[in-house]
Amino acid sequence: MANRRNHYEAAFEAYLRQERIAYVAVDEQRRSLVGDGSLKSLDFIVSPAGDPPAGRHNPTRWLVDVKGRKFPSGVKQPQYWRNWSTGDDLRSLQRWQQEFGGGFTAALVFAYQLTAERAPTPPEQVFYHRGTPYAFVGIRLADYAADARTLSPRWGTVSMPVGQFRERAEPLLDLFCPPPPGDDAPEFSADLPEHGRPPSTSGAAARTRPW
Repeated sequence: MANRRNHYEAAFEAYLRQERIAYVAVDEQRRSLVGDGSLKSLDFIVSPAGDPPAGRHNPTRWLVDVKGRKFPSGVKQPQYWRNWSTGDDLRSLQRWQQEFGGGFTAALVFAYQLTAERAPTPPEQVFYHRGTPYAFVGIRLADYAADARTLSPRWGTVSMPVGQFRERAEPLLDLFCPPPPGDDAPEFSADLPEHGRPPSTSGAAARTRPW
């Protein structure tokens, strides 16, 4: 089962439930033995089957590693779009994609806890979980790995330049359940309301509030 002590993963799981996207939460307490070595476990296997959200379709199944970050992080010098991961994460995710084979696509999902009046997704995709706002942005592993740069050799961390990350990453519903070919994607708006946040709530009720 998912690590529900991790509030980012708990929020992501609640979001999948709200959007009626089928998933399996993976037991991540132990590394998995695969072939001649061990791999960091996935967080979720996501299969957007059945009835997708209105006006969308389900092109593939996803092998997901969730990364929790704040948006922005830091106080004195706020940093938006933090997207660091580790080399081990990327290698393990790539190997899982190979093991599962065709029909599965590996992806990193950045679960951003919103700490200021901006969001990395359209306002209708901002999700409240236990009174806290989150926005979920996904990127295919192949796109992330192609432009990832070493952040800290000591800690084995990598990061994608912000400009390239913003070009390649997508709001989660646009990645998992894109509009049918030929339909225009929803307009992107990063500004939250000047009059403040909606009252603390969760789930579908939060999505009906004006931003």
